Amino acid sequence: MRKSLMLLMLSLVLMLVVSACSGGSGTAGNSGNSGSAGDTAGSTAGNGGDGSKGAQEITVWAWDPNFNIAALNLAKERYEAKHTDVKVNIVEYAQDDIVQKLNTGLNSGTTKGLPNIVLIEDYRAQNFLQAYPDSFRDMSDLIKPEDFAEYKIGPTSYNGKQYGVPFDSGATALYVRTDYLEQAGYTVDDVTNIDWNKYIEFGKKVKEVTGKDMLTQDPNDIGLIRVMAQSAGTWYLKEDGKTPNLADNPVIKEALETYKAMFDANIVKLNSDWSQFLAAFNNGDVASVPTGNWITPSVKAEATQSGKWAVVPTPKLANSASSVNASNLGGSSWYVMNMDGQDAAANFLAETFGSDSELYSLLLEKIGAIGSLKAASSGAAYDKADEFFGGQKIYADFAKWTEEVPKVNYGLHTYAIDDILAIEIQNYLNGKDVDSVIRDAQAQAESQLQ
Repeated sequence: MRKSLMLLMLSLVLMLVVSACSGGSGTAGNSGNSGSAGDTAGSTAGNGGDGSKGAQEITVWAWDPNFNIAALNLAKERYEAKHTDVKVNIVEYAQDDIVQKLNTGLNSGTTKGLPNIVLIEDYRAQNFLQAYPDSFRDMSDLIKPEDFAEYKIGPTSYNGKQYGVPFDSGATALYVRTDYLEQAGYTVDDVTNIDWNKYIEFGKKVKEVTGKDMLTQDPNDIGLIRVMAQSAGTWYLKEDGKTPNLADNPVIKEALETYKAMFDANIVKLNSDWSQFLAAFNNGDVASVPTGNWITPSVKAEATQSGKWAVVPTPKLANSASSVNASNLGGSSWYVMNMDGQDAAANFLAETFGSDSELYSLLLEKIGAIGSLKAASSGAAYDKADEFFGGQKIYADFAKWTEEVPKVNYGLHTYAIDDILAIEIQNYLNGKDVDSVIRDAQAQAESQLQ
């Protein structure tokens, strides 16, 4: 009997302890402990918090410490100040490593070990969205395509859904040395809104008078062909993003002919890598640089050239009626992985890169990053005169040109076709006729990619 009494008393004590620990009806639900990791992330990140219950962590992968990582750190600082219950972990990898890790992870059918947010170059985005559509969060409920430059929506959306949060603008321009132009008898107005044929004509005169080449080019880097193609609203691939579009594409043919004409005119200073590319204009060896706006900090790196540069619209193709004086080279966007914590990650992007115009002003001031969010272009930072460029408001100009870039579908095979064309272009420069070049490139692309 004594033994039974002791067991009864022990049971009563245990019941009291359990009751005290439970804290009463509904407490567990209010603390967030009853939901999944993804649900908890969405509610805490969206509502903010006092930081006393442990931070919801978001992991982001990106490359380039001086640009993308720097941008993330600014976004993180602003977001965590408002959401003290969220911690953003930034992990730097080389872009190629990110591509490899994503493919390896997603091919295995699991998101384990992958980040909540990943930066993907626009040229590669469709490869991931079409191959793994269920692996990325649909951001259509948080991101409005009309808020961004139209050309950024093509690579960041799929099947009518907006997956990516457009980030930086790769809008191109023609950076020109005003002193070399003046020596050749030209003004900045003379090289504004011109076509590539006129550009070559000016280049010949500049070379004759100053001895300086008009541009520097690595023959194995055909980014300039992409610039010319997009200026006319076309691409290596048809609108389906899969079918090669080279042999019967008059824009591609004109782009190749224009490219070769530059070499034939003897206005190109050859380079073989990035450091030689930079040295060509920092050393004053060329009169212009046609490329993306991301080159601005590198141009300004040579302080002794302050006041000797201007920026004008990108030349257009002379014989393609659809070509305009605006194009793009490069650029990337943010994507949320469809995994636990996706709601917190989505909220982070929506409140920062998806809508925060003040953040984009900071990005411009601190790292020279031009965003593709339309509202950002009205900020004071974009209206600031730059003395290096003779007082020109270059960022306001770039913001305007960003909205003029034609929209194209980069599709699945941009880099694969780049590799094919790079080889064929060498044959073209060495005497092969252009029709054979694009016909053979088309056949190789169809054989390898379809």
